[in-house]
Amino acid sequence: MSLPKPAMRGLLGKRLRFHLPIAFALSLITATVFKYSVTEPRKQAYADFYKHYDSAKEFEAMREAGVFQSVRPSGE
Repeated sequence: MSLPKPAMRGLLGKRLRFHLPIAFALSLITATVFKYSVTEPRKQAYADFYKHYDSAKEFEAMREAGVFQSVRPSGE
């Protein structure tokens, strides 16, 4: 009794027909989960932040704190 020969011809194509759809489906699922668990909340957080952001007020606060070298605080 001898061992059967391994099927080498067409092995890559046979394996790809099985694994390629699985890999494609998993990548779509991963991309969808990432979009709705990371990207969408991040976009919403940016929208909420800039809804009430006042850049002039922020500039004045940084100027008073002495962050800028070329802008003097208003007290001087």
